[in-house]
Amino acid sequence: MSTATLPTAPAASPAGHRRARRRRPYGAAPTAILVFGAIYSLLPVGWVAVAATKSKAELFSTAAFAPGTGLLSNLADLAAYRDGVFWLWGLNTLLYAGGGALLSTAVSAVSGYALAKYRFAGRNLIFNVLIGGILVPSVVLAMPQYLLFSQIGLADTYWSVLLPQILHPYGIYLARVYATAAVPDALLEAGRIDGAGHFLLLRKVALPLMLPGMVTIFLFQFVAIWNNFLLPFIMLGDDQKFPLTVGLYTMLAAGANQPSLFNLILTGTLVSLVPLIALFLTMQRYWRTDLSDGAVK
Repeated sequence: MSTATLPTAPAASPAGHRRARRRRPYGAAPTAILVFGAIYSLLPVGWVAVAATKSKAELFSTAAFAPGTGLLSNLADLAAYRDGVFWLWGLNTLLYAGGGALLSTAVSAVSGYALAKYRFAGRNLIFNVLIGGILVPSVVLAMPQYLLFSQIGLADTYWSVLLPQILHPYGIYLARVYATAAVPDALLEAGRIDGAGHFLLLRKVALPLMLPGMVTIFLFQFVAIWNNFLLPFIMLGDDQKFPLTVGLYTMLAAGANQPSLFNLILTGTLVSLVPLIALFLTMQRYWRTDLSDGAVK
């Protein structure tokens, strides 16, 4: 009685090993570069997180990354500073960043969709002007914007910080690129055949497909406005309307004569980072691709 032998896989040849090695010519270098970049970016954040735990005595007497014992007292002192003005600055920042990012995202999405899916006179000229607007630094526009708002009586108001953030050329550019790629012309044409008008197509077809791009625009704008310093610094004179960036700067300027404020500044900086981290962790689930796959045949 003969026994059947199972076929065995051919042994890998040295040439096959060489080809496999050739697929990764740089080895671990890309991973090492990414790790180095992550450490470089997170090191200051880690230092702020550790420094915020130190008491006034520990801040200048212990090692840089040695944790302290004063986090709770620092938070209590920060909440009591000038009758809780820090939390007012936080609410102002949330208003500027949240309201400005929402309005900017809406304007960018509608404008980008129109530029991507409609043909009209001057479309390319408008898009080229927007591209040129991306190249203009915001620092250059800050003083002209202040003079303009002063003329119409809106300087030192919430509107003077909100309104300049609504029209964002880079957001419109991103929305146009995303609408071109994510919203199929055939799907829009099918909607028109079914009797859908322009606004119904925008609301029911285009905007749901553009949602991942809109989330990206919102995040970019929210972070940019949250970290913006120059525009509110120029526009606002009343510290009750300050955002966190300008408010912490005033504390830092006062800290030259009051070193005890340094603990509050570091603690306030740490607290101001928490909403940004929470926003990214909660909104990343909206990043989806191929939402229109299978919508048309």
